[in-house]
Amino acid sequence: MKMKALLLSSYGRCIWRIAVLSFTIALPMAAADSPNRRLTPGDVLSVMERVADWQLAHPSAHPATDWTQGAGDAGMLALAGISGDPKYRDALLAMGEANGWKPGPRMHHADDLAVGQAYAGLYFLYRDPKMIAPLRARLEAILSAPPEVQSLDFHQPYDQVSQLWSWCDSLFMAPPVWMQLFAATGDERYLDFAVKNWWRTTDYLYDPVEHLYFRDSTYFDRREANGKKIFWSRGNGWVMAGLVRMLQLLPANHPSRARFQQLFQAMAETILTAQQPDGLWHSSLLDPQSYPLKETSGSGFYAYALAWGVNQGLLEGARFEPVIRKAWTALTSCVDAEGKLTHVQPIGSDPKTFADDSTEVYGVGAFLLAGSELYRMAVFENAKPLAVQVTNPAHLYRYCETVELSLSRLARRGLRSTNLAVMDGLASRILDSQIYGSESGQAPDTFLFQADLAPGESRTYYIMDASALAAVPQPIVKTYARQIGERYRDMAWESDRIAHRMYHQDLIPAEGTVSSGVDVWVKSTRALVINKWYKNGDYHNDRGEGLDDYRVGRSRGCGGLGIWDGHTYYVSSNYRSARIITTGPVRSEFELTYDAWEAGKRKISETKRIRIDAGSNMTRAESMFAGDQLPRFEIAIGIAQRPGNGVIARNQEEGWMSYWQPADRDRGNIGCAIVLPNKIEEFATESATLPKLTQADLTTPSDEGLPPVANLLAIAPAQAGKPFLYYLGAGWSKSGDFPEETDWENYVRQFVARLRTPLKVTLENE
Repeated sequence: MKMKALLLSSYGRCIWRIAVLSFTIALPMAAADSPNRRLTPGDVLSVMERVADWQLAHPSAHPATDWTQGAGDAGMLALAGISGDPKYRDALLAMGEANGWKPGPRMHHADDLAVGQAYAGLYFLYRDPKMIAPLRARLEAILSAPPEVQSLDFHQPYDQVSQLWSWCDSLFMAPPVWMQLFAATGDERYLDFAVKNWWRTTDYLYDPVEHLYFRDSTYFDRREANGKKIFWSRGNGWVMAGLVRMLQLLPANHPSRARFQQLFQAMAETILTAQQPDGLWHSSLLDPQSYPLKETSGSGFYAYALAWGVNQGLLEGARFEPVIRKAWTALTSCVDAEGKLTHVQPIGSDPKTFADDSTEVYGVGAFLLAGSELYRMAVFENAKPLAVQVTNPAHLYRYCETVELSLSRLARRGLRSTNLAVMDGLASRILDSQIYGSESGQAPDTFLFQADLAPGESRTYYIMDASALAAVPQPIVKTYARQIGERYRDMAWESDRIAHRMYHQDLIPAEGTVSSGVDVWVKSTRALVINKWYKNGDYHNDRGEGLDDYRVGRSRGCGGLGIWDGHTYYVSSNYRSARIITTGPVRSEFELTYDAWEAGKRKISETKRIRIDAGSNMTRAESMFAGDQLPRFEIAIGIAQRPGNGVIARNQEEGWMSYWQPADRDRGNIGCAIVLPNKIEEFATESATLPKLTQADLTTPSDEGLPPVANLLAIAPAQAGKPFLYYLGAGWSKSGDFPEETDWENYVRQFVARLRTPLKVTLENE
């Protein structure tokens, strides 16, 4: 199938046509010499930041977990995804921390979930489980104790009817959170709940003739002054924005997807015709003359939804773009010189007369959401980005999966820049990416970004010259590697999940430690810790972030190797030199060299290249050996075994071995694993290379626990002059990721499955 056909069939998300649109947006007269001047990404971002800055300087008085704040935070998150200033992301992080990441107090009320959209959005940036833990607990509580109320009739007492999604605004407040938690966890119960209850509300409140939603059932028989049915603008704006957020996360093969798209398109047609000459939508959609005041909150949601629909190819650009241009011009004309968004209808079940300078945080949220899609349009008109389709062929969820592209491959498709950025295919967010040269002294040749993919899912991303953007967001650095000059030149590396180190020859005279084993630093934080822990020098004690509780000594630790002749194990000394290839934000990579060591009557030397990617507990290790009359040999990769009842799991054909060591006092369990690209030849256990231990040694833990008693070995053939590839990794029971041994073993098995079924990456016109 040709690339274009693939893209157009993928989730209805493709914005293929945008790359060839001529998109001209009129600016308000105050902002340009001509009202027809083409709008640039900088124009859009500038006004978005002015509005957001005013809001940050004038915080809303509503409770922090209120739905009003939730809508504002959703817009602020959209801005954070495109702005070069991290203060918007920092403000959201501060909000989440201050709230304890908790939703509002009412268990079933949709409004009290709305703030969760920002929590979940931040989770997708940082992958910190604490950001969604209270949300997930709330959803589980709802599933375990559903409301006893069955009717959506709004004439019931409010404390009863509000337990269901019985008013149209609720379709923005709650369903997107359920969908985000589904996307974050793969738990399809959340998906099913969101879809089922969306259609339950729609079947009750949606008018199939007018293609609009009644606010609630009390409006079924009421009429406007002109005799028309009453459909409030902002209420239907909530629905349209909620539809966008549902469609962004609904699987392509879901039975309801076509129905969601049809609903979105039908509502868009009605909204298209309801726009007023001033470019906005008045408070009543079918009787705008009775409500002549400008209104920006509903209008902001419409601009957001319609622009998203055009960007995704769901709405015809020729018909909808003029409406979007006109709406954005009108919206920006309602921003005063200080950045205050005006003409926002106050809270209420129906419109009231309000002052021209009326504002509310939810109106700002709608404005920022609209701006994010206008920004996308402007970027695409200027950038002509390259579409990249990423497909997950496996029957498992893949989170934080690295997409790697050579710059030469991109250049063949006409993208020759080494200053690149990548935009999500579903929204305007600029993803963290990385360019580096894979060889010493070589020009950049590799481009990286990361993707989340459901089983069998295809997603489209857009790579472009970063100069087409108004700004590049500050990346969240999730990997790091450094030679530690202040501590015997340890070579330390980490991801946001785990940290390791290996020892330089300087450690031998200082402490007498001769080891090429791999140390483990376990973490309960997603933050990078290497520099902080080395500076404090107190990393054998857990100060709330993790610790070094892994004793290597002369063992192989977690993934060191040696030469195995069937009886004897020959291991190298500490590494001699290190060279950093790249460090963060997505990948860190470096190279170690070892002096030659005796392997029987021969000598062998090793150069080892190590790399770790964001979101991974596993490190890739590739060794190149040179041997004196030793062209072929066997490599044994080891894991240190501890005293006590640890759990050994392994699969020879699948090529992996895992060890879940016994708990060290109250410090939890550490799991280690090694994985080979192919089968493991055999397993063995050896202890001859380790010091002899007394009974006191076996029962008296040091500050790193009990000593190694043996090396568990996985053996595979190697050849001098050819790379030997394997993976090593570790996890901790107190990290929140692997509370039980089975969780760690499942992670290893899924890592193997992902390794065996790599992502498929296809470029436009390739």
